[in-house]
Amino acid sequence: MLRRLGTRLITSFRVLPRGQGWTFTALVGLLTLLAMAAVGLTTGLYHLNAGDLAALPLTMLTVFFVPAIGEEAIFRGLLPSRTETANPTLPIVLSTVLYVLWHPLEGFTFLPGARLLFTRPDFLLVTGLLGLACAVTRWRTGSIWPAVLLHWAAVVIWKTWLGGPSLDSLG
Repeated sequence: MLRRLGTRLITSFRVLPRGQGWTFTALVGLLTLLAMAAVGLTTGLYHLNAGDLAALPLTMLTVFFVPAIGEEAIFRGLLPSRTETANPTLPIVLSTVLYVLWHPLEGFTFLPGARLLFTRPDFLLVTGLLGLACAVTRWRTGSIWPAVLLHWAAVVIWKTWLGGPSLDSLG
């Protein structure tokens, strides 16, 4: 079992999507980001702002490693690919639920400054939308990279232009 999970993870990093995989990812990503924006802007979770462009390079770099690669490796890298299962419903749902539950757990353990944010129903909804999109793109393409890029883009946009918190304020 552990060997199979390790193989899935390594393979998910080695595989790069083909043209149709990237097209699928772009469509899913656009729809997901629009749905997240609709939820976040209507509930007050997101607040439009000019963004700190001086901090953008550091934000882009840090978000790439944590949470994008870190969380995607755990929550999507272990998913079966299309060659392993034709019906990914259970693994995708389980991955998404665990990903959503992970955030309140973070708030109650090592990111106490995130507790109120990470337990908001609207935050959990946009987290679920992102997790579902990342899981579907991972399964469809066999690669973790579309999920990493989607996760990265969503968090960078949130932290830069939609009022997302700095990491310093969460710890």
